[in-house]
Amino acid sequence: MNGPFKLSQMDLKGTKRLNAAWKSRVHIFMQSPLQWKKISWQKTNETTLLGKSLETLLSKKSGQKAFREFLKSEFCEENLDFLLACQNFQTLQRPEERKKKAAKIYEEFIRDDSPKQVNLDFNTTKVICQSLQQPGPSCFVVAQKKIFSLMENDSFSRFLQSEHYKVLTGAASKPRGLRKHRAAMRIKSAGDELEVKRLQDGLLLWHEH
Repeated sequence: MNGPFKLSQMDLKGTKRLNAAWKSRVHIFMQSPLQWKKISWQKTNETTLLGKSLETLLSKKSGQKAFREFLKSEFCEENLDFLLACQNFQTLQRPEERKKKAAKIYEEFIRDDSPKQVNLDFNTTKVICQSLQQPGPSCFVVAQKKIFSLMENDSFSRFLQSEHYKVLTGAASKPRGLRKHRAAMRIKSAGDELEVKRLQDGLLLWHEH
């Protein structure tokens, strides 16, 4: 009697431990978001963010490319070119580099009858012209803010209604292969983070002025 009884007790204890372990694993599984849910959320979130603001759109290479194509169709891509040139100017550290770059920006985008002249008022243009001999990092900040606001309030709103935007958001939500699904779940690339940081730094500098 004792032999079978002891074996039965051991089996019962083992079964209880197995059940407890299984319940624990099931609980963890149920509490963890499913992979497809993460992917689905990211696709939806990425598509939504592309139309959230001009700043967010330009921080993405695909968004910047689509917006540029739209601006070309409206013959005003010089606004984006000017904005990007000014952002690049702000990264320069050496005074001689800044002076050379500032002169190039002025000749290309600001001077009367320049090949890509942007729409700036007389006072803004005058202040920039006076600072070309010793241009500081904020030399073009006021002009940047004006052109960004112009694009944000005018071109960007029309872009959201255009075929360019529909194609962009369609591509962002299109199903991808397994590798791209996994890549989409990773942290943003260093390049994207750098572009976002530069854009945020530029906007912060504008707000300070």
